[in-house]
Amino acid sequence: MALTTLEINASQVEHLAELFKLAEQRAPAAIARAVRRTGDMTKTRMVRSLTKQTGLKRDVIVRAIKPRPAGLTYSLMSRGGNVHLKYFKARETRKGVSAAPWNHRRVFAGTFIKGGRFPKRVGLNLGGQTYARTGKGRTPIVSQRSGLFIPREMVSGNTAAEFLTAVRTILPVRLQHEIGAILGGHA
Repeated sequence: MALTTLEINASQVEHLAELFKLAEQRAPAAIARAVRRTGDMTKTRMVRSLTKQTGLKRDVIVRAIKPRPAGLTYSLMSRGGNVHLKYFKARETRKGVSAAPWNHRRVFAGTFIKGGRFPKRVGLNLGGQTYARTGKGRTPIVSQRSGLFIPREMVSGNTAAEFLTAVRTILPVRLQHEIGAILGGHA
């Protein structure tokens, strides 16, 4: 019968104890880095999804969504109301202005961007907005809006699903990466 011995080297256990103490001190900063990186990546995915969902240009969406990283939290904020038709590639036709809110082009009858008679219409120097008359005369005119609200769109449809998917898939990987970096590859 062979004799089996078990040896424990106390220096290895002490090294692991020191490593775990160091990890405990650095963990909050590592978690904050993981949350911030996940938030940045999620914002990118949401901008891409919102661009397709709303029909707005990418730079409009980027300006509308404001990231708010704060320690262990990361918020994506958006303000704004009913978006003007001019942001949806609006162009004037004889029947009215054609625009594409929600990436679906349609004609808004009785609306206009330019003034004068067809075919020699001229710009009105009103910022490219779309207007409609509210009375029987030339005035008053009212700026037309699309009915699309960016904050509402952020929490609905494909954009909301993209947010949840990104957080579920990216955050665990980033946390594992950051904790592994603290432990120096011993994770």
